[in-house]
Amino acid sequence: MHGGENGPRDRPIIRFDDRPTTPINIDGRSARAERTRQAVIDAHIALIRDGELKPTGAQIAERARVSLRSLWGHFGDLETLFSATGAELMRRQDDAHEPVDPSLPLAERIDRYCRQRAEALEYIAPFSRSAEVRAPFSEELQRNRHRYLERAEIEVRMLFAREFTRADDTARVQIVQAIAIASTWPTWVSLRDVVGLSVPDSTEVMKRMIGALVESVMSPTAQPLAV
Repeated sequence: MHGGENGPRDRPIIRFDDRPTTPINIDGRSARAERTRQAVIDAHIALIRDGELKPTGAQIAERARVSLRSLWGHFGDLETLFSATGAELMRRQDDAHEPVDPSLPLAERIDRYCRQRAEALEYIAPFSRSAEVRAPFSEELQRNRHRYLERAEIEVRMLFAREFTRADDTARVQIVQAIAIASTWPTWVSLRDVVGLSVPDSTEVMKRMIGALVESVMSPTAQPLAV
């Protein structure tokens, strides 16, 4: 992600570690199996990051330096591999994530949250694009989408809890859902790929959307939208 050249606002908030995971210290056959399994996951991630949106089993096995038979012996099918890869990507993001302090002033919370979300979304962009190709045919990739949205909703509820106390339950649910959608992949890909905005400009648009949504729920008369 590229921003200005100076100042704390231009420094990354999240520092992702893409080094291959070191398997836990297990003796014998279990250790070899775990190393092979992790090598396959790391190879799958590396191929997608390199631009291969639909890596084949043969490509993954070659990158992992294992036989195709060994790959499918450990994972069985693509759905199992998608699940393991999704879990590994989630782990890397969790390791790098530093929650925004909910006691900060509202404007600062929105700014830090949106900058953090922009960095995270740029990080997962290759994997999200890959998932778009295969998700219509993959229940596991569809579940991964729901997991990301649910996690965003949890963070939003915690970050803006003070502001949400002013709205009734239905309005609160709607605003949480709207902010989560505004700060996850479907909106980000529209800003970046459809509209063609830069990362900084996309981040500013996200800040405006979320700022407007939070302000709407702070109204003393905040109500759910009429049908």
